[in-house]
Amino acid sequence: MLNLKKHIPFSLILLRLFLGLLLLVFYWLKFDNFKYYAISFLVVGLLSDIFDGIIARRLHIATQMLRRWDSSVDLIFFICITLATYLSCPLFFKDNALLIFILLGSEALTYIVSFAKFKKEIATHSIGAKVWTLFLFALLIELLLHCQSTFLFQITIWLGVLTRLEIIAIILILRDWSNDIPSVYHAIRLRKGKTIKKHKLLNG
Repeated sequence: MLNLKKHIPFSLILLRLFLGLLLLVFYWLKFDNFKYYAISFLVVGLLSDIFDGIIARRLHIATQMLRRWDSSVDLIFFICITLATYLSCPLFFKDNALLIFILLGSEALTYIVSFAKFKKEIATHSIGAKVWTLFLFALLIELLLHCQSTFLFQITIWLGVLTRLEIIAIILILRDWSNDIPSVYHAIRLRKGKTIKKHKLLNG
């Protein structure tokens, strides 16, 4: 039974990957009520993202490889959801192209810096990034329902840029690649050779 339980976190990660790709298939096949499928997949994906880490930490199997898979699949999942949202609301994306490209550029920069320094993708799972994910979640739902957003869009964009800058700072501060770094403060402590305390639910 324990061995079966150990597969749950990775299964939840694969579920997000499957849902993201399936959503694009649904759009291509012109499913009726597509936006409601998209919102449902987004909710399930967010819940799976929350619980895969919690379960992995409870079972003491939150390995670096698992966390790297988690980060990579998160990126793919939100790319799929965002692409589906763009296909549903192209005018909104066209009207706000500059801000969206700024956010995408900051996201790409985190990966460039991480690969340049450590030859690995990011897996910091910082608290700031987790908070931003919730704003992105709300924004995507608003866009899927109404194809427009003002205040929430602005908050999500600039909070996203700030949290990407924090991730870059964490990467630059760390001497060695590490996963689940809650903040810059924790990265500084690690650089000094000190231990860091992580939240049991958020970072292990």
